[in-house]
Amino acid sequence: MKTAVFLLLNEYADWEGAYLSSQLNQLTDWTVKTASIQKTIHSIGGFQTKADYSINEIPLETELLVLIGGNSWHINSLEITNLIKNRLVAGKTVASICGAVDFLAKNGLLNDKEHTGNSVYLWQSYEQYTNLSRFLEEQVVVDEPLITANGTATIEFTNQVMKTVHALPVDQIDKTTNLYKLGFYKYCDKFGNPYA
Repeated sequence: MKTAVFLLLNEYADWEGAYLSSQLNQLTDWTVKTASIQKTIHSIGGFQTKADYSINEIPLETELLVLIGGNSWHINSLEITNLIKNRLVAGKTVASICGAVDFLAKNGLLNDKEHTGNSVYLWQSYEQYTNLSRFLEEQVVVDEPLITANGTATIEFTNQVMKTVHALPVDQIDKTTNLYKLGFYKYCDKFGNPYA
């Protein structure tokens, strides 16, 4: 069984992990867990989540670490920084979206990778961010083992993360995410009714 651990801070953005977690959790060979720096966290939308793991309890063999954005990534946390750094050095997939990418930039974790984020303008005051030339104005950027996305890219993020971890065949991943990207009726016009 493969595991995806979603790292959530207080006031996390519910929608940024919803598509990815629900798609992975429906697969027979994946399970989804949560981690945080506190036992209970609340989403921007008011959901209360009990974390499965504290930061130091995340199993080393975890196949995928997903950093979900939100309003609390301005924190200073050596514990989180080291977790991410160690995973990247070990070649283990880290997927980061929205405010969580800001945290990576602030802590110098994007300096050897192509990446994207909400806006490079927001990072000008980050002393440890020194990789402006490799910032790409795209919804999602994959530079394995790192995946970065801006806050409006939840569906594209889901698509790329699932492809990177080989969750399903590529065409099946595209069809699944296109259902949400195109909407039901346009999807039916293009691919046929998925429920027929």
